[in-house]
Amino acid sequence: MTNKKLARIAGLLYLIVIGTGLFAEVFVRQALRVSGDAMATAHNIQAAEMLYRFGFVADLTNFIIGLPCVLIFYILFKQVNKYLTILAIFFVIIQTAIIAVNLLNQVSPLLFLGGGQYLKSFQPDQLAILSDHALDLQAEGYGIGLVFFGFYCLIIGYLIVKSTFLPRVLGVLYGLAGLCYVINSYAMFLAPKLANALFPYILIPSFVGELSVSLWLLIMGVKEDRSAISIT
Repeated sequence: MTNKKLARIAGLLYLIVIGTGLFAEVFVRQALRVSGDAMATAHNIQAAEMLYRFGFVADLTNFIIGLPCVLIFYILFKQVNKYLTILAIFFVIIQTAIIAVNLLNQVSPLLFLGGGQYLKSFQPDQLAILSDHALDLQAEGYGIGLVFFGFYCLIIGYLIVKSTFLPRVLGVLYGLAGLCYVINSYAMFLAPKLANALFPYILIPSFVGELSVSLWLLIMGVKEDRSAISIT
């Protein structure tokens, strides 16, 4: 299999990762959660339970699809700098593990609001508060994971710049996306109000950087500097 074919597969997989991630974050979590109103959030989750479950499955699919994409990135970029590529892979694997485990917090509201017999001793407002707290934990866990993903993007961006088979501007955009993720997460931990103000400005360059790389790989692939390589 040639590098160009591998790159196009990675581009398609990356596009699916972006799509499922956006759906879960923007159209499910942010759409259903009402800031400062646990009861309204609980009502929204109960009223759109299947949508919430689809968001959970979208995130789970995101991580599964992302792993072969990461493997292809390793195959492509190890010829640029093997050790930096391995370091980047370590970062993204840790990120995936953190956020995958963090899905337990995301599914917790379904358990709290599911009407189980063991929850009968809790009042509805108490269950709503527990659900909202679980979503708070999910957001913090997501922020921790994005720190590692941000450093992954910074390294891959550098490798793109140093490569001869992708435009350097893609590396700059991808590295900028990683820097935005890191800044946003640290702002979340150190100054939450500042993070809320920064979020719209952080989201745009992050989205542009990742989308640009995925579309370029899907449509253009990479320049074939070498003969076909084996992925086994």
